[in-house]
Amino acid sequence: MEYSRIAEILKNKEKTDVFYKNRAVWIQECTSDFAKVGFVDNFEEKDVRIEELYEDNAK
Repeated sequence: MEYSRIAEILKNKEKTDVFYKNRAVWIQECTSDFAKVGFVDNFEEKDVRIEELYEDNAK
């Protein structure tokens, strides 16, 4: 995923499904290279490289 898309998701009020290694996450904050994410399935938080995040476009 690119930084510009993450910024768009953070500004948007609609729910967007974002994933990291097949796990749903919500993006808490973002820099140009890293995003702090929280995992939807538990309380774990992690800093990940933004290129490792992706959307499920199979809808």
